[in-house]
Amino acid sequence: MSACNYYIYSLASRHHGTIYIGVTNDICARIELHRSVRGSKFVHRYDIFRLVHVEVFATPQEAIAREKQLKFWKRDWKIKLIEEENPDWNDRTGLL
Repeated sequence: MSACNYYIYSLASRHHGTIYIGVTNDICARIELHRSVRGSKFVHRYDIFRLVHVEVFATPQEAIAREKQLKFWKRDWKIKLIEEENPDWNDRTGLL
């Protein structure tokens, strides 16, 4: 994936576990930050390290708008979004 893209991503602690939604312009570096305990304290506290969903955008404004939208969604809607492309909640890091 290109560094000039912007991403919203969802991390999960496990299948149907705690979900974290974030935005970045370097998805690989951000995942590494989370996994090395230098990212969000929330992610560290709840062991949320499985990348389960990613969306790509051309501008930071689009990515931030989508992140805000998803953060206000009901949990059931977030689960449905994840399961549309990742029904088993597999870690997608290897697909980056």
